[in-house]
Amino acid sequence: AVVSTQSTGSSGSTQSTGGMKMPAWYDIFTLSEFDREDGPGIKKSVSYIHQLIDTEISNGTPSENIFVGGFSQGGAIALYAGLTCQKKLGGIIAMSCYLPLRNDFPASCTTNKDTPILMCHGSSDPVVQFRFGQMSSILINGFNPTIKFKTYPGLAHGACAEEFRDIKQFLTQNTPK
Repeated sequence: AVVSTQSTGSSGSTQSTGGMKMPAWYDIFTLSEFDREDGPGIKKSVSYIHQLIDTEISNGTPSENIFVGGFSQGGAIALYAGLTCQKKLGGIIAMSCYLPLRNDFPASCTTNKDTPILMCHGSSDPVVQFRFGQMSSILINGFNPTIKFKTYPGLAHGACAEEFRDIKQFLTQNTPK
């Protein structure tokens, strides 16, 4: 089972867009630095993802067969939710994102310290700067050395065929037989 966090965030206004309504998992105060974060909004979204995971498990899916993944804010929520989940997951896929509430780690990661993680990021991303993805990867590597960080030269805030091939390979390699 794959729990995707893409495009299911509630519609809300974000301060970084001048209050314009858009699908959002949490409020974004700025796109240049992530030192001011919407902790309550992030944790509310993470709780929702944990509920989806629990539903999949109660429907008979072994937790090790569940992957969480997303793009941008969805990727950030997938990272946080996957790392803090109290059930052992099959893997985490995080595209064009960063680890929110980074000061919660490594203490908040207990069960998924060796869960495979694939982070993908375009080198020319103007929305979530490449350096934020890279710094998040380095931080996570300190407590989960299975993380793989893939760079896509010239890619802005989007996805490409090579990235989808890498995700397919990641899922194939980490899905229990």
